[in-house]
Amino acid sequence: MNQPYVQDKTFANTDFSRNPLPIADYDHCVFTDCDFSNAILSGMSFFDCQFSGCNLSLAKLVKTSFNAVKFNDCKMLGLLFSDCNKLGFTVSFDNCTLDHSSFYQTKPKKTTFKNSKLHQVDFGECDLTASIFLNCDFHKAGFDRAILEKADFRTSFNYSIDPNTNRIKKAKFSLAGLPGLLDRYGIIIE
Repeated sequence: MNQPYVQDKTFANTDFSRNPLPIADYDHCVFTDCDFSNAILSGMSFFDCQFSGCNLSLAKLVKTSFNAVKFNDCKMLGLLFSDCNKLGFTVSFDNCTLDHSSFYQTKPKKTTFKNSKLHQVDFGECDLTASIFLNCDFHKAGFDRAILEKADFRTSFNYSIDPNTNRIKKAKFSLAGLPGLLDRYGIIIE
């Protein structure tokens, strides 16, 4: 059974944590200053949509599709992107807080993370090939068996990435970020 299709609609200042967003496929829709905290977005599809100033913290994302979706100025605590539909998963983040979220075993290749907080985010077994991290804070973020080839970390900070357990060929790092690649060795860099 096909679900309803919603196209070119703008949603603003709506509390979807109390009144759920109807289950549908959303195409070219804009969500501005909406509250999705603890909302159930499972099974929904978002194509070429934009979320601005929204709170999506702890929203349920089981089999949710995000295809060419942009998140700007959003609070996104504890999201399990690992539960999303893997097919066509393409997102970008600008000035977002994604603390305690998980991208475990996802393949968000060529994703742009800009001016975002990624504290304690799980990037385990994640394929971030050619992704760009502009001015992002990775405090206690976990990288385990991740593919980071051609990724750009030059302006980001607080990351700890073990070159022995992650694929980092042709990834870009700044000299200031060098300690984040060597911290497992317990050496002192001054």
